Amino acid sequence: MYVILVYDVEEKRVVKALKLCRQYLNWIQNSVFEGELTEGKLKELKIKLKKILDIEKDSVLIFKMREKKAFKKEVIGREKNPLDTFI
Repeated sequence: MYVILVYDVEEKRVVKALKLCRQYLNWIQNSVFEGELTEGKLKELKIKLKKILDIEKDSVLIFKMREKKAFKKEVIGREKNPLDTFI
């Protein structure tokens, strides 16, 4: 499935959240990640995030789609981390 993950985490936990999310997804902008994940990998990521987060203060939004073709991404301005793949 294709996932877009967005987080709002207090400064003292943001580096841990960033490093964890980068292990599973592609960083595309501050606190925004996207990529393909299996159900199992997404479940694993959520379990690990819950260990880092303060549920009373932090939030994570996860948008799930069956495939990347299900939506169109439009960038206005400079794309911070284009996902072009070179072979």
